[in-house]
Parts: sequence; structure tokens; C-alpha cells
Amino acid sequence: MSTHPPFRKVFDGVATREQMFQLFNRHKDTPGIDPISGTPYAGEYFEIAAEQYHFMLALLPPLFQRTGMFGMSEFKAGNVTSVFFAIRIRGRERWFHGFCDLSDKRSPDAMRAAIIAHETGAVDSMTREEKLEAIWSATHADFKGIAGEANPDAWPVEHHGKRTILVYAAGQGTALKLLEDLSDEEIDSRMPDVRARSRRGGASDAEPS
Repeated sequence: MSTHPPFRKVFDGVATREQMFQLFNRHKDTPGIDPISGTPYAGEYFEIAAEQYHFMLALLPPLFQRTGMFGMSEFKAGNVTSVFFAIRIRGRERWFHGFCDLSDKRSPDAMRAAIIAHETGAVDSMTREEKLEAIWSATHADFKGIAGEANPDAWPVEHHGKRTILVYAAGQGTALKLLEDLSDEEIDSRMPDVRARSRRGGASDAEPS
């Protein structure tokens, strides 16, 4: 299985409140995920609106709070909890949510630095891994799955447990393909639709392309 980078953006655009709550639980239907560890979520982040930041701040007494940052007292799982950031980037205030593993006390500050570095980079600064995460988040459950779960014989053993996604190939119809094996062209062809859906407020409904 591919190794995740320490911090990764999992949604392109600014998440609405509905999308935010969907992203809070985006791994809940993924087979083979240990819900107790919180590990699948650690390091993931996405942008939210100011209203969501202040709504979550008022929801529960924060675990910790300092200028431009607070952590939720209700943990996601294990040592992983939600941390919210208010960051001024190129003169504009923006807000983000991230899952930090507080077994590393430096995690919130490291994530904040990673967000700033990412958002001040190139115009299209999403890495390949981040694009794959955004595509996975935007794809409806009917069009994705886990290799070997339904039919162990359909995939080599070394691919069992990896994420799969339905793709369309001209002249061949649709077929499942490992998410990590999507070509650059397949990724780029999906990103406009992922971005358009995120602007319209639709999440987890992207069809194969």
C-alpha cells in the first residue's frame, strides 16, 4: 500500500458545513480501517469557511487554544483529534481543519507550517497523492472499493487492502483500477469535475471518467 505523506490535503476548495462533516468521517465506510486507532485520519487537512471555524470553537470547550489555533477536546480516535487553524495567507484570512496525532506534541504546529507551505506554493500546488485523496473523497461509494474484499481471487495478494476506483477506458468499458495506479492523464481528467462538484457543494458523487 502506498505510504501517505505526513500532511495531505484531502479536499479541493472550501468545504461547506455538510462537506466538512462528511470529511470528518470519510473513512467510516472503508473496509479494513481500524476505527479505534484514528491512524487513517492523522495528517489529513482541508479548507473550511470562517463560519465553520467559529461554529466548532463554540461547540465544545477546546482541548487547547492559542492564537489562530484550537484543538477539539473530543478525540476522533486514539491520540488523533481535530485541530482548527485561522491562517493569514498572502494578506487574506483563511481557515482550515486538520487531524493531528497528539502523541507528537509538535503535530499541530507542523501541520500549520505544512498548510502555509502548501498554500503559498504553485497555483496548482496539489501533489499527486493529494489529488488522489481528493478524487477518493469525491467518488461515490458505488464507484470505489477495496481490492480483494468482495473477490479475493480478482486481485494479486500483494494488492489486497488497496483502494480501487472505477475507470472508463475507450473501447473497453469500465473496470476497477488501483487508485494509486491512476495515470497522470486520468487524474487530470477528473480534477475539473472534482473541483466543480466541491464548488456546487456536492461530495462523494463523482462518477468514473
